[in-house]
Amino acid sequence: MPEITFVRSRSILRDRLVQLLVYAAVLVVSGVFIWILADLVRGGVAHLSWNFFVDSPRDAGRAGGIGPILVSTALILLVALVVALPLAWATAVLLAEFVPATSKFGTIVRYSLQVLAGVPSIVFGLFGNAFFSIYLGLGFSILSGGLTLACMLLPILVSTAEAGLRAVPENYRMSAAALGMSRTATLLHLLLPAAAPALAAGLLLGIGRAVAETAALLFTSGYVERMPGSLLDSGRALALHIFDLSMNVPGGDAPAYASALVLVVLLLAINIVAMKLAYGLQRKRIMPA
Repeated sequence: MPEITFVRSRSILRDRLVQLLVYAAVLVVSGVFIWILADLVRGGVAHLSWNFFVDSPRDAGRAGGIGPILVSTALILLVALVVALPLAWATAVLLAEFVPATSKFGTIVRYSLQVLAGVPSIVFGLFGNAFFSIYLGLGFSILSGGLTLACMLLPILVSTAEAGLRAVPENYRMSAAALGMSRTATLLHLLLPAAAPALAAGLLLGIGRAVAETAALLFTSGYVERMPGSLLDSGRALALHIFDLSMNVPGGDAPAYASALVLVVLLLAINIVAMKLAYGLQRKRIMPA
């Protein structure tokens, strides 16, 4: 009996120690984020104003605002998502629902995506410059930058979507087949809504990487600060603007801090909205009132 009590005490102590380590890790990660956010607020909040969001940069970005920068960033991101999402999610559906997990074709595709995910962004930038900008004749343009980012987003979007679809219980598919539902109807009305959180997580990771990208856009979308008139115009992304202000513009620290604060707040807002929409869609389709 004393031995059982001793073993139980050790088990409880081990569980509490693991719990303490988990809480400590959460506190460290949260502390780092709060530290970064507080530093950005301290250095950039005084520079924020309505004019900062709508005006064009002046004096190499030391004065003026980031209006054209925000428009260029939104257009580049829009092009990347419009191109990457259909390709990535269609590929994920193919791998998860129509190709056996042990097939050679599926293994080759997954291995290719893993290699593609590890390629440095500067290589994507050189590829985008050589293929989209020069070979296709798109030049330094928002379209070139968006297409290059679409290539970068494919591994993230495919991997997360496939994992989400494979995580859906097999009972869902069997029940749909028993009810006579087609595979298309099962996919659209059952599997995709059930995998919505994973799809949203992949989308958020992709948006985060796309919005924060600098090297790939430096060789494709260009460095111009003016308001773009079309997708074939050059445009400077927000992350590239922050890099330029902090590294190449003396006296650009304050607008760089303000621009970085805007970028972080935008990412937080996108995360919150996307997750709410994903969970709302899941509840609506899977558990109707």
